[in-house]
Amino acid sequence: MEIIPLSIPDVLLIKPRVFEDDRGYFFESFNSEKFKEQTGFLPDFVQDNESKSSYGVLRGLHFQRPPFAQAKLVRVVKGKVYDVAVDIRKGSPTFGQYAGAILSEENKYQLFVPRGFAHGFVVLEDNTIFSYKCDNIYSKESEGNLIYNDSITNIDWRVPEAKIIVSEKDKTGPTIENIIPLEL
Repeated sequence: MEIIPLSIPDVLLIKPRVFEDDRGYFFESFNSEKFKEQTGFLPDFVQDNESKSSYGVLRGLHFQRPPFAQAKLVRVVKGKVYDVAVDIRKGSPTFGQYAGAILSEENKYQLFVPRGFAHGFVVLEDNTIFSYKCDNIYSKESEGNLIYNDSITNIDWRVPEAKIIVSEKDKTGPTIENIIPLEL
């Protein structure tokens, strides 16, 4: 596997080594030894989640406050998304900035989103299946969100605004100016 830091170096794009032949393909979606060897740390994943969505569905930008802050390893099983992580760490030099990547069933890329980031994705193909690992359990009381269309963060979601389908909760989150930065 190849691990590439994105524009915010703590957000990592993971390109697995894929073996293909006339039968199909095989790849390791996670290997703890290789991950630790290349990054110097090892998340302890304790929960796996999966969603299925149609084109234009935008999920996010979500995060968990301490003590339930979560790092995530995300990937697409079927379809395609544009995946984003926004830095909301208190005192971070990249606070309010985002890093993003296209994840698809074709490229099989994954994104590692560290604790202290709001995470979201928009679906670029119908019937997309999105899967992710978390290194901490979900807590309803600790959940938070950042509004997806914040004018300062200014994320290019790669889908026309009129085609974006978003939950009521995600329409009403705070802006980056009004968010309480996470102390980890």
